[in-house]
Amino acid sequence: MIAKLHRLGLRLAHDLRHRWRLWRGTPLEGVTMIACDHRDHVLLVRHSYGPSGWFLPGGGIRRGETPQQAAVRELREETACTAEGARLVGQFEEQVSGSPHTAHVFTCMTHDEPRPDRREVVEAKFFPLQSLPEPLSPRTRARLAFWRERVNGGL
Repeated sequence: MIAKLHRLGLRLAHDLRHRWRLWRGTPLEGVTMIACDHRDHVLLVRHSYGPSGWFLPGGGIRRGETPQQAAVRELREETACTAEGARLVGQFEEQVSGSPHTAHVFTCMTHDEPRPDRREVVEAKFFPLQSLPEPLSPRTRARLAFWRERVNGGL
């Protein structure tokens, strides 16, 4: 029951943030983590709020946090996985909810099995790059293509 109430609160907060950003147009800064296991499978999550589909773990940067610290924290919070060797892959300049957004994209290894909290993230799994689940968010698809081309040699 508590988890259901928490998920409802997250959906309402997501909608409010979206409407606020549309109205204000405030610049945003966030992080995304491309986490791989020993098989080179990629970790994806499904949220309990927002659009349905599979996403890379990520989120906002807290005051006083570096983008790398935020990416490592978001991975841990959303999946209970520990990042090993996190490094910056690149940055994307885009629009999110009508606001300019800078996304810092990191990659890392993890040896942990994902354990989502079932509140914010309802599912977290590793997938082979050749058989990613659908629906896959357009931003996730773009970040993975960029990563494959620049970091992983186009594999």
